[in-house]
Amino acid sequence: MEAASLESAPPSETMPPFSFRFRREERLKGRNEIREVFGKGRRFGCRGAKLFLLKNGLPRNRVCFTFSRGFGTAVQRNRAKRVGRETYRGLKPRLRRGYDMVLLMYPDAPEKQGSARRDYAGQLRYLFAKAGLLQ
Repeated sequence: MEAASLESAPPSETMPPFSFRFRREERLKGRNEIREVFGKGRRFGCRGAKLFLLKNGLPRNRVCFTFSRGFGTAVQRNRAKRVGRETYRGLKPRLRRGYDMVLLMYPDAPEKQGSARRDYAGQLRYLFAKAGLLQ
């Protein structure tokens, strides 16, 4: 019965007001764009991570996850990147828009201490709050 009512409802009522997807246009790509954020952007750091932030004049944020040299094996880097993307997707509705962000992870990140998901999420929340991005 409810399925029929959802089908007849206008799209604005069936779609969530905010998409949690991590779309291609939200990814910061290209060597020159990333270098610009590193060179001209503001820096915010905590143990194991650093956030570089630069206004982009777009109605959305773009983000890139990168790692310093010596950040473990490929498996560890891929896992850290997945956890970072997932955490960003969860925080996305609460973030101010219009910024390019590069998140640089260091080897002393919480991956080695266990419960990496909670610790990376805490680092990202802390860095976004420190940068004044959380609403």
